[in-house]
Amino acid sequence: MTEELVIMRDRQAVTTSLQVAKNFEKNHADVMRSIRNLTQQNCRVKNMFVEDVYVNKRGQEQPMFYINRDGFSLLVMGFTGDKALQFKLKYIDAFNQMEKQLQQQKPLSLPEQIQLIAKGYDGLSKDVEDIKNRMGLPGNMAHSFSKKRNAKIINVLGGKKSNAYRDKNVRAKTYRALFSSYRETFDQDRYNDLPMKDFDKAVDFVNNWYPPFELQQQIQMANAQLAIV
Repeated sequence: MTEELVIMRDRQAVTTSLQVAKNFEKNHADVMRSIRNLTQQNCRVKNMFVEDVYVNKRGQEQPMFYINRDGFSLLVMGFTGDKALQFKLKYIDAFNQMEKQLQQQKPLSLPEQIQLIAKGYDGLSKDVEDIKNRMGLPGNMAHSFSKKRNAKIINVLGGKKSNAYRDKNVRAKTYRALFSSYRETFDQDRYNDLPMKDFDKAVDFVNNWYPPFELQQQIQMANAQLAIV
């Protein structure tokens, strides 16, 4: 995950449950529990928190939340102590700066829209390409990539009914091996942070990936045990 206190997501300034847990020295599971309790108490609160996933150091997907300014204020209201106060102030400043940047990105007026169209297809393509170069995977592409990755893992392990797939340790080790290779290849710490321009390359990478030799042997041994039984 990014180390920035506040990031831009869907044209909104947000932070994450991971960042809150880290900076306020809380257990992430406790932060998640607090958020779920808040969203269950009042339906209006649900709009302040958006659930998503991240990949931990073991290559496993885990739940997390994106949190807007109001959600953050509500969540950390009960956090006390000098250090907590310092980080509250830092977050407020970070939210202010990010929202100031968003306000400066005013919608185009009609003449400006016409001028943009007049630039022609080539200019528009450059703008789109620039966005693809900087923007992480949107929800539909992230979901598609996740399905392809999971399908590859199932295939490598010999199918969902295979002994290797049913062995949680072997399955987790295979996910970690794939993520390790992915991170080394694309220099990303999270699947969803992959720039859109690299989506096709990442799909090809997954399709052509195979576990290292020792892990392949472990998978074969696990499936051979099933055959004996």
